[in-house]
This record gives sequence, structure tokens and C-alpha cells, in this order.
Amino acid sequence: MWPGSSLLSRGRYQCLAFALAALSWPLALLLDAGLVSDAQAQSLSPYQPSLTDPRYLPRFGLAKPTASSSQQGPATISSGAGSIGYDATGAIAKENKKKKNKPKPGEPKPVPPPPPKTRGAPQAAEGHTLAPQIGARDQYRAPDTPPRRVALPPQDAFEPLGIRAGTFLLRPAIDITRGYDTNPSHFPGGKPTGYTTVEPSLNVRSNWSAHEFGFDGRANYSQFDSVSSLDRPMAEAKTYLRLDASRDTSVNIEGRYLLSTDYPGSPNVPVDVAKLPTFQTWGTSLGLTQRFNHFELLAKANYDRTMFNDSELIDGTTSSNHDRDLDQFGGQLRGSYELWPGVKPFVEIGGDTRKHDLQFDRNGFQRDSVGLTPKVGSTFDIGGKFTGEVSVGYTERRLEDPTLLPVRGVVYDALLKWQATGLTTVTLNANSRADESVVAGWSGALRRDVGIQVDHALRRWLIWTVKAGYGLDDYISNTCCGNGDPRVDKRVSLGSAITYKLSRELWLKGEYRYDTLWSNATNVDYHSHAFLVGLKLQR
Repeated sequence: MWPGSSLLSRGRYQCLAFALAALSWPLALLLDAGLVSDAQAQSLSPYQPSLTDPRYLPRFGLAKPTASSSQQGPATISSGAGSIGYDATGAIAKENKKKKNKPKPGEPKPVPPPPPKTRGAPQAAEGHTLAPQIGARDQYRAPDTPPRRVALPPQDAFEPLGIRAGTFLLRPAIDITRGYDTNPSHFPGGKPTGYTTVEPSLNVRSNWSAHEFGFDGRANYSQFDSVSSLDRPMAEAKTYLRLDASRDTSVNIEGRYLLSTDYPGSPNVPVDVAKLPTFQTWGTSLGLTQRFNHFELLAKANYDRTMFNDSELIDGTTSSNHDRDLDQFGGQLRGSYELWPGVKPFVEIGGDTRKHDLQFDRNGFQRDSVGLTPKVGSTFDIGGKFTGEVSVGYTERRLEDPTLLPVRGVVYDALLKWQATGLTTVTLNANSRADESVVAGWSGALRRDVGIQVDHALRRWLIWTVKAGYGLDDYISNTCCGNGDPRVDKRVSLGSAITYKLSRELWLKGEYRYDTLWSNATNVDYHSHAFLVGLKLQR
């Protein structure tokens, strides 16, 4: 190497270094300006994700995984990873769960979980539903769907709740009525008068899972202001007990009692009577009901005893009514078939025998008799909208005295209730009966009554009632009533009432009644108008 060459080269290198530094200074300034501009651009758009943000990994431009990488097994962790408490793959938790669920020696094995339910309606492909699967519809309801509610019958906010006494429900009540009648004696030209009636009542019902007990009782006393001869009591009670021997067999026991008087204007009441005679009737019934699927058979035996008090006359004497006392033995047999749900037609035959305490009455006639009444009808219970019973038949009663004609004719009985709307109820009532008579030459009277009543709620607490009735009294006799025909009375009754329900315990009532009678007998026709205002207390 030449002398001085090292010094020359060192100086050359230094010059070259200064030149490169001078050239790199502007380049560094340009690069720094570009980075600053990128940072400013990113800071100006905060909604633009960064390429290095782990939450927004790039989805495009990535290389597809190789076959070797896809076939690699799961990543394993080092022994130190599990020792610090971090379980990346969940292997430690799975192992602990197995140890926990593993039963100890002597313990029963756990019950396996039920299989998952299959969604979809049952039997959809077959187009029919089997009986056991009718209740399975609820299993396919969405989890957030509320259960279906059973519709309950509407409750009247003004009906009494009653008194709970153990397993019985008692409903006591008392009616106090003040009235004015233009002809309370029901005679031509009768005198008008005011009167007061007090009527307590009690209804009892059992609340048993099997069997049933019921009691209905009421009593009233009417006192007239100026016609004391019309003062009269009345009491009526009925109790029944049903014993369910089995699902298809039941025993029915019934008891009844009646205290009343002859009605004003009755042919059996003497003209000079000072007070209407009272009578009492008590009786009992024992029945057996047997069901054979849709067919039902009912057999019942009856006994009734009737006793009359003596009549008090105007002159202070009395007239005996002992010849009217009698015992009545009877029975009924009914067969019914449930033709449709709630509709049960039936065929019934009933008979009875009446035995008087005295063989001959006050006029020398033998009043013992035998009666037979076949009937056909049906009972109804159609969804609670139409309920009741109706029947029609023919009755014949033959008296022991050969000079007295038999009492015979068509009879009908009905008690139907129709819930026309939520505010309107229609009730049809009809009954027929053969009454005794003590008039000379008269065999008895065949009475038929029919009535209709409509109750409409103007408001839930204001009930308007309209009712009408028609009655026919056919007196069977071989004597004439002035025109050659047996006596026939026709009765008509019209009325309208309003009930104001102040609360469950207190009701106010107002009523108007019109009664009239036409007869082919002389001096019998009458007309009567009655106005009543009452108060009812109940619980």
C-alpha cells in the first residue's frame, strides 16, 4: 500500500458519510410526514377499524389452510398452564365433573334425563287425534304462552253469599210486604182493605263430594186491616237427601210439610164462615234411581197425610171438617233415556189410593178413590241456557161412590227456564191436579194452571218482571149450574214488578197484580187489583 493511502481513504469515507447523511435528512422528513398524515387520517375516522385491532380481523386476502395444518390435532397446553388455574380447553372442568357425577359404592345410580320432546302437533299426518292425546296439546305450546283459563259462569254482584256452617250453606231471608187489595175476599162486591205480610224463609244446601242434602222452607202470615176473617197463615217445607250407593245407583229420601187454608171464594168454604179453615199435610217419599249407561230407571213410593181443622162460623159455632181427613198412598215408575247430551225423554206412570177417616162425608157420599196418571215428557239441561222439565199425560180418578162421576182429563206439568240473554230470563210454569170436594153431587175439581214470567235486568241492580197466568177449574159433577153444564171457572192473572237491589243483603220491591175470574155459575165472577211494596233482608 502506498504511503499515505490510509489517511486518504479515511478522509474519503468521512466525506461519503457526510454526503449520505445530508441525503437521508430530507428522506426522513418525508417519511415522518407520511406517517403523521396516516395517523391523522385514522384519528379523523373513529368508526373505521384498525387493521391490527383483534376484534376486527381481516377476512380477505388470507391464505387457505394447508392440508397438513387442517389434519393437525388439537392444541395441547403445557403442564405449567394448568397449574396456574387457567383451563384453555376445559379438560380440567370435564374431569372434575366426571368425578363429581360418579356414584359412590352403595349409592343408587342416577335416573337418566328424559329424551327431548318432539315439536309439532300430534297425529298431524294421520289427520286424527287419539283420545289419550287430547290433553297432550298443552305439551306443544310455546314456553311463553300463558295457560288457557276455564270460563266461569258470571256471578251476580247483588246475590246473597249465604252463611257457611261446616259443610252446609245457609241462605236465610225475610220479606216484609205492605199491600192494598180492592177485593181480597174474591167475591162479587168485596170490600177493599190494606194488609201486611211477613214471610221468613231458609234454604240449606250441602257441600259434599258425594251424596246431597237440601232444605227449602218458608212461612208467612197475612193480616188484613178491616177484614179479619181473611187473616191466614201459610208454611211450606221440603227436605231431601240423596245417598249415592255407587256410581250408577242412588237412594232418594224426601220429606214435606204444608200448612195452608182454603183459598177465598172456594166452593168448599161455607158462606157464613168467620175465618178460613186451615189444614196440614205432611208426607214422605222413598225412591231408588238406577242408571244403565244412557238409560235411567226411577221407582218411588209416596205417603201423605192431610188433616183439616174445624171451620169457625159467624154465629160462634163450628163446623167439623173431619170427613175431609185422608191418607194417600202412591207410587211412581219412570224410565228415561239420554237421547242427546242434556235431553232425556221419559215415560212415567203414577198411581195412588186415597182413604178417608170417615167412610161417608157430611152429605152421605163415599169419597175414597183410586187414581192413575200416565205421562210422557222430557228433562232439559242444555248448556245452562235451557233447563227444566215438561210432561203431558192423562189422569183418571174413580171414586168409590157409584153415583159420583170419575175425574178425568188431560194434565200437563212444566218448569222450564230459558236464559234468553245475559239480561233476560224467561220462566214457564204449569201444573195440574185433581182436588177433593165436599159439595153434594160433585166428584172433585180438575185444576190446570199455566204461567209465564219474564225477568229483565234494566241494570244489574234493577230487575223488571212481567208475568201472566191462566187457570181452568173444571168441576166434575152430575148436577147443573143453572145452564145445564157443570161449573167451569176461568182465571186470569197479570202482574208487573220492579226489584231494586241496594246491596246483597237489602232489596226493595214494588208490584202490581190484577186477578179476575169468569164462571158459568151465577154470582161468582170477580175482579181484583192489588198494589204491594216490600222490603227483603237476606244473607
